[in-house]
Amino acid sequence: MSTQDVSDPNVVTDEDFARLLEFRAGLRRFLHWSEHRAKEVGLTATQHQLLLAVRGHGGPPSVGELAEHLDLRHHSTVELVDRAAHAGLVSRSADTDDQRVVRVVLTAEGESRLRDLSVVHLAELSRIGPKFAAFWRSLPTDGQRG
Repeated sequence: MSTQDVSDPNVVTDEDFARLLEFRAGLRRFLHWSEHRAKEVGLTATQHQLLLAVRGHGGPPSVGELAEHLDLRHHSTVELVDRAAHAGLVSRSADTDDQRVVRVVLTAEGESRLRDLSVVHLAELSRIGPKFAAFWRSLPTDGQRG
């Protein structure tokens, strides 16, 4: 263990590195677990993210809004929506106010698969949540450490 001045916010302690490692490893394990759950219902991880972005948006999102949610370029999002539409997971419609804007909605099939995945994801997050909560509690809230 080092004898670093932990009151200096620029000092990263051995414990900080260990906590960050545990957090990143936990995120990676969850994402890996999530990818497998998506495959079990015949989706890619990216399709799962798309369905969640559509349903979680609060109304039919535009392709541009989906690109922002998914952190993808517009043309990549168009390709993803094209593949999901071909698979019967989403459908497109023109915006009622601006015909240049394309809105995306889930089909009944997309809604069903997303609901099934969401049930198991929420259960898994409930299971692992205490580990992540402990990490959040260990972080300083005022930018100061020590």
